[in-house]
This record gives sequence, structure tokens and C-alpha cells, in this order.
Amino acid sequence: MADRKGIHVVSRFLISLGFLGIFATSGTAIAAEKGNPEATRIVSIGGTITEILYDLGAQDRIVARDSTSFYPADANSKPDVGYMRALSAEGILGQKPDLILMEEGSGPPPVIEILKASEVPMVVIPTPPKADKIGQKIRDIGAAVGLSDKAEPLATKTEADLKTLADDVARIKAEKKKVLFVLSLSNGRVMAGGADTEAGAVIEMAGGINAAPTINGYKPLSDEAVIAARPDAILSMSRGDHSIKPEQVFSLPSMQTTPAAENKALISMDGLLLLGFGPRTPEAARALAAQIYPGEIK
Repeated sequence: MADRKGIHVVSRFLISLGFLGIFATSGTAIAAEKGNPEATRIVSIGGTITEILYDLGAQDRIVARDSTSFYPADANSKPDVGYMRALSAEGILGQKPDLILMEEGSGPPPVIEILKASEVPMVVIPTPPKADKIGQKIRDIGAAVGLSDKAEPLATKTEADLKTLADDVARIKAEKKKVLFVLSLSNGRVMAGGADTEAGAVIEMAGGINAAPTINGYKPLSDEAVIAARPDAILSMSRGDHSIKPEQVFSLPSMQTTPAAENKALISMDGLLLLGFGPRTPEAARALAAQIYPGEIK
């Protein structure tokens, strides 16, 4: 029961940031779904969607956003329609939107069906945790709001920055380090990011090795698994109550014999920056690489 409760809490937290790599699938914008190039009352559901709309200069067209949309800070001044996977059709339609943009994985499903049955145009944006899909995400959002001309240079720049990062990471001479992403600590158990997660992908973009590749999604690791992983560094989010202090993680029996504990190697970064998979991802991965391999990359 404890593990089930822990997973539920973690799922709610991931939802609160918009990180849905556990549920992600591949594809391009799903269109039941037609955009509205002339939209002036957009409901934006998903932190990265809102961030991209701001980057495209469409912030004044956003009438409401979900609670995962807290960057840039100005987004917090918009009405909040709730968690992206605990939405209310009434709350969204009550904003009188002329376009609903939402990240894949939003819900619950009955609410999505009501929204699809309404006359309001709706576009669902896929969010796979893959660097090479970020540009398409930007283009999909731009197309939905009639700003393809602005989305294309933003997507192209993001892709170029990712390529530059990959080239710089390839030149790192230090031995590759194993990094364990710790989402939370619950009852002495480590909730880690495994394969098919934004955390695992950004670690690899930064030139690290995901220390938990045998699990899929965000799941608890046994003490034996943590010991066997022998991470060189621990990666966590710095946001609010979910931040992790060195004494919390390195005092765990399973951590005490790891190279990370020996060197007190804890890296904390803003969660949306680290895991959002949008235009700031090259910046996030570069900052992470600089902390994993000090002096090797700028």
C-alpha cells in the first residue's frame, strides 16, 4: 500500500509540472482538432505549451491556463483551470475559449470527450521525452495559433542549439558519469527516473548515463538497486517542498556507499527548466553537463 500511495503522490506532482513522460507516445499534433489562427481566447493546458505561446508573442491571446503553467512568471496572472489531468469541462468552457491547446495525457478522458464534442477547436500536442521531437512540438503549437512564421525560427534555433550541445558533449574527455534522478524520497525509498522519462533523456543529452535504465517511468528503487546503480551524482528538482537536501539523500543506507555520497554530488535544478522539453531544453542540458563535468563544457 505504501508504494501505491507513493506512486500516486508522485504522479500528482509530475502532473503539477506537466511532465508526462510516463504516458508519452510519439506522433504529430492530433487534430480532431483543428487550430484557430485567429484565436484570441486560448486556454493553454501544459506548462511547455504556455511557455512556447509566450515565446511566440501570443501571451495576450491566452485567456486561461492550467496550474502546470507557471513560467514565465506573468503566466501566473492568468485564470487557472486546474491540474492538466484533473480538468473540468465546465471550468474550461466557462472561459469562452475559441481554441483549446493541451498536452497529450491531459484528462480525465470523459472531460476530453466533452471538450472534443464541443464546437471549440482543440489541438492536442504530443510530448514524447525526446530531444528530436522538440522542434516539431514548437511547430505544431505555432501552426495551431497561426504563427508558423514565428514558430519556425524558434524551432530551428532550438534544434541548432541541441546540435551544438551534442557536439560539445561529444568532446568531453572525462569518463562518463552515472547520474540518478531522484524525484522524491518516501519512507526511505528512492523514487527514481528510469527509461522513457524526461529525466533520463536530459541526463543523456548532458553526456551522462542514466543510473536507472532498467525501470520504465518514475518508480521506486529497492535499496539493492540503488547500491548496484552506484551513481556518481544525484539529480533532483529544486522546487519548493520537493527539493532534496544532501543530508536527506546521502544519509540513506542505500546511498552511503555510492560515489555520489562520497563526493556529496547533488545537483538541483528548476523542474520545469530541466524536464519541460521546450525551447529552454538546450540551456537546461548544457547547465546540467557543466555540473556533471566541471570545466569540460561551458
